[in-house]
Amino acid sequence: MLPIPESIHPALAALWSEHGLAEDALARIAFPGAARGFASCFNVVPAAQISAGAAALAATEIERWRAPGRPAQSVTVDAQHAAFETSGYFTVDGVQPDAWAPISGLYACGAATDAPGWVRIHANFDHHRDGALALLGLPTGADTQRAAVEQALRQWGADDFEAQAAAKGLPVAAVRGSAQWQALGHEAVLAEQKLVTLKRIGDAPPLPWPALAEQDKPLAGLRVLDLTRIIAGPVAGRTLAAHGADVMLVNGPHLPNIDAIADTSRGKRSAQLDLRTAGGQQALRDLVAQSQVFLQAYRPGALAAKGFSAEELARLRPGLVVAELSAYGWQGPWAGRRGFDSLVQTATGVQADEALARGQTAPRALPMQILDYSAGYLLAYGIEAALLRQAREGGSWQVRVTLAGVARWLRGLGAVAVPHGDWDQPKPDITPYLETTASGFGALRAVRHCAVLSRSAPGWERLSVPPGTDAPAWV
Repeated sequence: MLPIPESIHPALAALWSEHGLAEDALARIAFPGAARGFASCFNVVPAAQISAGAAALAATEIERWRAPGRPAQSVTVDAQHAAFETSGYFTVDGVQPDAWAPISGLYACGAATDAPGWVRIHANFDHHRDGALALLGLPTGADTQRAAVEQALRQWGADDFEAQAAAKGLPVAAVRGSAQWQALGHEAVLAEQKLVTLKRIGDAPPLPWPALAEQDKPLAGLRVLDLTRIIAGPVAGRTLAAHGADVMLVNGPHLPNIDAIADTSRGKRSAQLDLRTAGGQQALRDLVAQSQVFLQAYRPGALAAKGFSAEELARLRPGLVVAELSAYGWQGPWAGRRGFDSLVQTATGVQADEALARGQTAPRALPMQILDYSAGYLLAYGIEAALLRQAREGGSWQVRVTLAGVARWLRGLGAVAVPHGDWDQPKPDITPYLETTASGFGALRAVRHCAVLSRSAPGWERLSVPPGTDAPAWV
């Protein structure tokens, strides 16, 4: 086991102070234990503990504001528990779904060119798979084999394939070292931004909150619209639900989802609206008018084109907190580019460094999708910080987090010197961290939330259900 680095508490304190939260709260959080089976040259487990802990501690601060007579709750985030939750482990009816589609993954490029390298293709959605296959001149559809992709990429340089894929809106990233990533100029843009940005985007009086009953969790009565689909955004909504929020996942009937929706839908209502139609757009406006939080992770500009920019949402519901997640952000040379955790790891030098630390030449992914999970927890924390600002100062607020910003933050937590024998250390038994519930997908066995409160232990009252199970209405 690797010890918890001394930097973990200062990193939380820095995040906490950026948003003016009460410094005395930091005495109420603990990060016990160490994790086995998740070795990395990056502080991946402390990143999970800090980010999940920040969201939980902010929830206790909301409770302290809502119920000032109550003793403030303490928070504990165990290292092994945090590692397992961020691993994304779950089963449905005893089956663990494949995390990756057959075409997704890492490929060597350029053996037949003077520009060798590596690329990572994200093809979990059929339209992304078919776009990549078409770019390679291969038949589209599920019948095309990985070997054909490997052969086709021998004729491509990694940077060229990445550039042409990006021009077509496809999620592909070339493998870079950290110095190469910095040379592109986007890292300098990220350096000018906070990890979690809060911005006042309109004037409004403080919104009323319902009374908090003795048995209620800190966020009880908070209405959150969750327009997210892939890991980080859904984790943010799930985290708020764990602390008592009433979260409604809003999906499009025409949009694909991944198997992890069964896990990330715990605690949520699940409705469908077709925002391509006037009726669907009006129904969403009606929901916004009765909500406190609007959470979305569509590509920058996608919802704005339908009339749901942060500013328009704030006009629809003065006092709203609008939370937004993006892969690379809203400014800079990579602004708006499609990306997922694995691709951001690839592009920013994380996987190259992980391979170097192991003495390997092929790029190496982190032992969990920590960018996704930390981004989700941090977005939940930012929402809570904005809710506290709204309650005390009024206003409408925008919260933003990027996966690339989280990658930069992870690097800033320092490097880990992993003893040679610890790289392939087996994971301990995950069973003590699991819960089994019925769900609309089948018997769901998944990891409990890792941030534990001293009095109102987090958990999910609503069972996970498929999209469209619930009506799009706050009733």
